[in-house]
Amino acid sequence: MKKLILTGTFVLATLMLTHAQKYAYVDSDYILESIPEYTDAQDELNEISILWQREIEEKFAEIDKLYRSYQADAVLLPEDMKRKREEAIIKKEREAKDLQKKRFGQDGDLFKKRQELVKPIQDKIFNAIEEIARLKNYAFVFDKSAGPTVLYADSKYDISDDVLRKVGSVLKSVKKTVKDSGYMPKVKVDGEDVIKDR
Repeated sequence: MKKLILTGTFVLATLMLTHAQKYAYVDSDYILESIPEYTDAQDELNEISILWQREIEEKFAEIDKLYRSYQADAVLLPEDMKRKREEAIIKKEREAKDLQKKRFGQDGDLFKKRQELVKPIQDKIFNAIEEIARLKNYAFVFDKSAGPTVLYADSKYDISDDVLRKVGSVLKSVKKTVKDSGYMPKVKVDGEDVIKDR
């Protein structure tokens, strides 16, 4: 009987603690779009990506030209010349595919550049979220823009603007307006506009 009462008390206490936990959410898309350093990094990544894609397309266009020329000449070429030209085309195609993999592969140059430019900003955002969650005793902080993990979100639990203010104090710049008030006052710090706490 004592075990049953003890178990019941434990379950009841656990349920009460669960209901007492506080939750919040952020909109990471909104936060990232409000940080100029992030949009600058994305612009730089897009420029690099376009440049590298153009470089690869030029190589494949050259291969296509070589192949068409080979097809036109194939009937007139001796076997050893055919083989040499085929090997040259195959070699160039392999080089183009290797370059494509090097630039856009899983751990390629674009991935490394994204890590270099974006990861420090994401780390600052995560640190701000963690600090705010600890300060305000949130048990969980969800990301509203990360997919269908949040079905309902009351805006009073949206701490995205708190995160922006915290990140803005580190990065010295954020933009956009506060979601709930529609206006975010700015002040000059080191010659730059920054958000002033409400």
